[in-house]
Amino acid sequence: MTYTPDHVLMVDDDPEIRQLTAQYLEQNGVHCSTAANGREMRHLLQSQRVDLLVLDVMMPSEDGLTICRDLRAQGSPHAALPILMLTARTEDADRILGLEMGADDYLGKPFVPRELLARIRAILRRSRALPGNLQSATDAMFWRFSGYTLDAVTRQVRNPDGVLLVLTSGEYRVLHVLLQHANKVLSRDQLLELTQGRTADAFDRSIDLLISRLRLRLGEPARTIGLIKTVRSEGYVLATEVQAE
Repeated sequence: MTYTPDHVLMVDDDPEIRQLTAQYLEQNGVHCSTAANGREMRHLLQSQRVDLLVLDVMMPSEDGLTICRDLRAQGSPHAALPILMLTARTEDADRILGLEMGADDYLGKPFVPRELLARIRAILRRSRALPGNLQSATDAMFWRFSGYTLDAVTRQVRNPDGVLLVLTSGEYRVLHVLLQHANKVLSRDQLLELTQGRTADAFDRSIDLLISRLRLRLGEPARTIGLIKTVRSEGYVLATEVQAE
């Protein structure tokens, strides 16, 4: 069997950062392509398979937040591509904005290449499979709920009209976990542990943002019936009958 290394595309306007980071990743078994701006990034995405995007926020002409928003737009062929944001900004509001745009994780500049590599591997691991510590109520491969379906083999979700919904890896994992624990309230800490394998800090809003985006992805039918309910001071619950096959 031929081994194919993970392919990371790094988008940053600083040529020194691109060169040094790419060199480090290549030395550690990760194939890394680089782009100086959104135009070069789009050309590479059209011509090559990319497993993860490392995207700098502060770039001239077209910033990383705008690029992330466009990639995450419904109908984009790269809507589910894992994205790690790099930012020199330290304000909580800026990091939250990146998560709201659909980033899977963020890392502040300056960064240690070893930490970047660890974050990349963690995101790729989460995007390909649910974490091993998840105690699933069932090993079902197909789920039906309120007219929606989730296929755990193809990782596809369809709405009641049969339309395929494009979910990011984070949104998919949250929905899968909620299905496995349907009609049970899960706290933010539990959801974070089950979907990302880590604990939350005092200001971690990533689960709230994922839930908000997931509600939007599921569309009006889900909002009308209140499919994912907020339980004040406790967490979230998928409030519907679920059939597992």
